[in-house]
Amino acid sequence: MVVERATGRLLHHHFRDLPQFLHPGDLLIYNESRVIPARLFARKASGGRVEILLLHPRTPEVWAALVRGRGVRSGTRLEVLSGPQGVPVGATVQVAEEGERGWRLLAFDRPALPLATSVGQIPLPPYIHIPLQDPERYQTVYARTPGSAAAPTAGLHFTPDLLARLDEMGVERASVTLHIGLDTFRPVQEEWVEDHTIHTEYCTLPPVTAQAVSRARKEGRRVIAVGTTAVRVLETAGKGSEPEAEVLPFEGPTDLFIYPGFAFRVVEAMITNFHLPRSTLLMLVAAFCGKELLDRAYAEAIRLEYRFYSFGDAMLII
Repeated sequence: MVVERATGRLLHHHFRDLPQFLHPGDLLIYNESRVIPARLFARKASGGRVEILLLHPRTPEVWAALVRGRGVRSGTRLEVLSGPQGVPVGATVQVAEEGERGWRLLAFDRPALPLATSVGQIPLPPYIHIPLQDPERYQTVYARTPGSAAAPTAGLHFTPDLLARLDEMGVERASVTLHIGLDTFRPVQEEWVEDHTIHTEYCTLPPVTAQAVSRARKEGRRVIAVGTTAVRVLETAGKGSEPEAEVLPFEGPTDLFIYPGFAFRVVEAMITNFHLPRSTLLMLVAAFCGKELLDRAYAEAIRLEYRFYSFGDAMLII
C-alpha cells in the first residue's frame, strides 16, 4: 500500500513496484542489524528447565536477558544446554541482577555471543509456530551487524535484484544500526501514552551515513527510512536540532518514544509493515502520517485482506 500524506490517496501495488515511487537522488536508510540466535536453554541445579532470551550486552560476558523459569533469582547458577531437551555443553551462567517481567542481568563464564552462535536458536515471533527451514528468511538481505532479538521486518521485502534496480536508477543507500529488543513490541498498557516507558536499545548512526543525510537534506533530496527502527535512529540523532541543521554521527542507547505530536526533523518518507493495536510501532506511524489517515489506511488494508505481522505486507508512506 502507498499512502500519500499530501493528498490522502491510498494506492495498491506490489513491493517490486517501489522504484515507481522513488526518485533519483532519494536517500534510502536501512537498519543493517542482524538477528542473533539469542534463544538459549539451561537448567538449574534442581534440574528445572530455563529459557533465556538475550537482549543486549553490557560486556561480552554480561548480558541483559529475559528469563522464563521458576525460582531464577539473583545468585542462581545455570548450566547451558545444547537445546530445549539437550545436554550440558560445559558453559555456565549466573544471575547477577533481578528485575521485573522476567528481566535478568546474566553473567556467563565466557563470551555469550559465540556460545549463542553454537547452541542458540533464532527467536521467532510467537505467532510463528513452525521452525523456519531456512533461518536466513528471518534476516534482511543486507543484515551485517549481529545484535538483534528480532528482525527489522520492513527490510525483509527487499531482494538483491530490487536493490540493484534502485542503484541503477540513482537511489542512494546508507545504513544505520539499531539492535532490536523485545520491548519494542510490548503492548502499551497505560491509560496515558506519556506514561509508557520504552527501554533503551543500542544504535549507531555512522559518520558516512550522517554525512549522506546532511548532504541530501541540503540538496533537497528525500530521506526515506526503511522501518521504524531506522526512523528512531535518525530522529534520535536529529533530536533537539533545528530542522535544517546538520545531522551528526551518533552511537549509544536510545529510548526515543515517538507518538502523535512528535516533530519529525529528518525522515521525509518511510517504509513499514502493518502493526498491531496498542503497539509503539503503530503510534510511531500514526505520528508520521496522522491518525485519521492511518485509520483509513488500516481499514482499507483489513478490507482487502492485507497481511499483518513480521512476514506481512508493506506500506510506503510518502
